[in-house]
Amino acid sequence: MTDSWSQSPFLRACRREPVEYTPIWLMRQAGRYLPEYRATRAQVSGFLELCQTPELACEVTLQPLRRFPLDAAILFSDILTVPHAMGMELDFRDGEGPVFAKPLRHARDLQSLREPDPEQELRYVLDAVRLIRRELAPTIPLIGFAGSPWTLACYMIEGRGSRDFQHAKSWLYSDPETLTILLDRLVRSLILYLRGQAKAGVQALMLFDTWGGTLTTPAYEQFSLGPMAQIIASLRASPECRDLPIILFSKGGTLWLREMAATGANVLGLDWTVELDRARDLLGDTVAIQGNLDPMALFGSPPLLQAEIRRILAANGGRPGHIFNLGHGITPQTPIAAVELLVETVHNWSA
Repeated sequence: MTDSWSQSPFLRACRREPVEYTPIWLMRQAGRYLPEYRATRAQVSGFLELCQTPELACEVTLQPLRRFPLDAAILFSDILTVPHAMGMELDFRDGEGPVFAKPLRHARDLQSLREPDPEQELRYVLDAVRLIRRELAPTIPLIGFAGSPWTLACYMIEGRGSRDFQHAKSWLYSDPETLTILLDRLVRSLILYLRGQAKAGVQALMLFDTWGGTLTTPAYEQFSLGPMAQIIASLRASPECRDLPIILFSKGGTLWLREMAATGANVLGLDWTVELDRARDLLGDTVAIQGNLDPMALFGSPPLLQAEIRRILAANGGRPGHIFNLGHGITPQTPIAAVELLVETVHNWSA
């Protein structure tokens, strides 16, 4: 890690060091709310091709940094590239989202899954990382990421997004042994994948546990948190990742903040259902926190948006180790002027 990266406000906040202002980046900051993204997307046949074209993935990653003075870039990719690399046929359909042609429905279906080599089946992602790192300003850190094993398993078993995850939860309650085998394979694949991203040049890593909050506490600890803790422990032991901050985000996981902190993650992402001061009271100074503006606040009036931003900053109380972000991903209809106001307000008011 170079001195310019290590002294960036984002990485200093990850280390809970004092900063001149609260750093900010946004989940899904590279995406459909930007007209330049839509123009780039129109150059290819579909979303998957966009992810698989390193030059375009690099371009999309850099687009929001050209518009806004954000404090970190995040790799443009998708969490489902890993199941796709494991041998599952993936398609992104307009109006439907990701769809697997042949979801996992029986224990025997696991036999067709392979453990992908990041420099082979996922080389396009690592090539994008290498290209982004060359093009990105040396003072701006690049965040790599992956989906959590449980979240990936939900998509692989359901075949698509779901409201209740009937098939995935049926495995959990009727065949936990097979579910555990699947999660173990995902753990191994994700460790290799994240280590590959670190070797290629990212300065931080994030685990997106989108569907952990759908579980009971015992199920969350066994099937979601446990596999993520295995990944973090392995990354901590690897020379590529030993010094990289790891961000863990479980949507709907605010009941388990202490358990999440015990995984060894440096930063916990918070959704909008918990106040920062309450999270601080629970966690003390053990980890940094990231969050947690409701993305819908960006559709409000400018004075009320500013008031909400200031309320969140005030709840942190000026304590080190806060990275401003949304409580989930930015939505496609978000006004660009609202994002400009958000970044400006966070920087100016926190300074």
